[in-house]
Amino acid sequence: MAMYWREITVNWGESDPFGLVYYPRIVAWFNDTEHELFRIIGYPIEQMIKNDRTTFVMGEIHFRFIGPAAYGDRIVTTITLAELGEHTLHWNCKAKNALTGAAVSEGRATRVYARIMEDGSLKAQAIPAEMINAIREVGDLKHLAPNSGGLSKKAGAGP
Repeated sequence: MAMYWREITVNWGESDPFGLVYYPRIVAWFNDTEHELFRIIGYPIEQMIKNDRTTFVMGEIHFRFIGPAAYGDRIVTTITLAELGEHTLHWNCKAKNALTGAAVSEGRATRVYARIMEDGSLKAQAIPAEMINAIREVGDLKHLAPNSGGLSKKAGAGP
């Protein structure tokens, strides 16, 4: 199954002085990781919205805080495709300290592929076959250029 990871830095204000990460920031870390994955495979979310009025919307989330992450810490966020439905992507998500490997957060998120209707409402749509193929190919790293010089962090070749 598809897996993608990236390394981030904990910004000022994302956690309290004890390293307790604010829940909305945990959700944002994984949202940003997923959006970067879609950019890399050729489906930037902002272009999907602009060009064909489709997007992935959050259907359900469940995250739990495990351990501290303080201002300046380097964190590895990983999303792994657990299930692929006709309209949905189900991600397992993990965050860990890049230096120590200590767990920071884990959870799961379900995204629903939807069309933005003229009245602003959303209607679930089948995920296009070419997009499904691109997502599945992430594990094969087929999205890398032939002269990429090997695997890179941005290519999902990490932990």
